[in-house]
Amino acid sequence: MRAVVQKVSGAHITINHTLKRQIGKGLLIFLGIEASDNQQDIAWLSKKISQLRIFKDTEGVMNLSLLDVKGSAMVVSQFTLHASTKKGNRPSYIKAAPPETAIPLYNAFILRMEQDLGKPVITGEFGAYMQVDLTNEGPVTIIIDTKIRE
Repeated sequence: MRAVVQKVSGAHITINHTLKRQIGKGLLIFLGIEASDNQQDIAWLSKKISQLRIFKDTEGVMNLSLLDVKGSAMVVSQFTLHASTKKGNRPSYIKAAPPETAIPLYNAFILRMEQDLGKPVITGEFGAYMQVDLTNEGPVTIIIDTKIRE
């Protein structure tokens, strides 16, 4: 699994020109799923994101997690995170899991995040064409890959 995590002061998703979902202060998580991903990847990534200390404390130091600030989380599936641009100029998405594999893993990740955070997670619509608007705070953007685990 590969995630692009952005600290936001707000984000919203529009589907078919209709505002569908939104969050205030929290994390916007773009999630890419590979066919080889599994429950261990889900557990590790959810814990890592929910405990990621990227919110400022009273001293102005990024020392607080999403749990600490009681922020919101929004998860949006994004197969293009597994794009390979090794050959030519047209990206290959061969590493991205097909929908029959990705959808159950996506849903399992959302459930795990809800458990780890103790609250509902806002989501995009899997496979839909979406417009995601966000206000990146900081800006803070972090890429996490369960295959690398840095």
